[in-house]
Amino acid sequence: MQLVFFREVWEMEGLQTVGILLVVCSSLKLMHFLGLIDFSSEDSVEDDFELSTVCHRPEGLDKLQEQTKFTKKELQVLYRGFKNECPSGVVNEETFKTIYSQFFPQGDSGAYAHFLFEAFDTNKNGSVSFEDFVFGLSIILRGTINDRLNWAFNMYDLNKDGCITKEEMMDIMKSIYDMMGKYTYPCMQDEAPREHVESFFQKMDRNNDGVVTIDEFIESCQKDENIMQSMQLFDNVI
Repeated sequence: MQLVFFREVWEMEGLQTVGILLVVCSSLKLMHFLGLIDFSSEDSVEDDFELSTVCHRPEGLDKLQEQTKFTKKELQVLYRGFKNECPSGVVNEETFKTIYSQFFPQGDSGAYAHFLFEAFDTNKNGSVSFEDFVFGLSIILRGTINDRLNWAFNMYDLNKDGCITKEEMMDIMKSIYDMMGKYTYPCMQDEAPREHVESFFQKMDRNNDGVVTIDEFIESCQKDENIMQSMQLFDNVI
């Protein structure tokens, strides 16, 4: 069902919307895996105490509340789920890949999980801490449209040089295709990723210089009704 949904979006609305949806849905899948989309738990003073019992000690909840757009109760639930699944206090890339292999068991999600991990690993130290996790989620779920688009652009800009090349977007598209494209019915054509890359650049490379800058990306996305709608689908999930 999930793969059919993304395939339909792919065909009807194109690469840009699929990419945005996957960024948001992938983050929500992480939350589901960690048991985070459930606020039935009561507040507990134990959460603040337990912040000091893991190998990686995150910031206090009060400070994280100031730095993100989550309430203290939401942060307590987020931390409880994160701590239960990641008792060391951090997630490495292999764990990320394992998680995504469970979400997409019929596909190869390794490359896409790598790119998403790199986007959450803002300190580039090979691990995602609780702070990294909630900072990213805060942007994806509670940030402004520009915040979210900046986060997505940063994920697509693989070498972080401030622009997206066709090679980078092809790597992203291949990772999406490997994760879901080969296992939909009917199967996507092998040339589909390249076709979507060309479509992406025709739409977003306004000055035809062969790269897409952050300004071109944001401007093009803001003018696309489908992308704007996809950015708002999950506003009230948490």
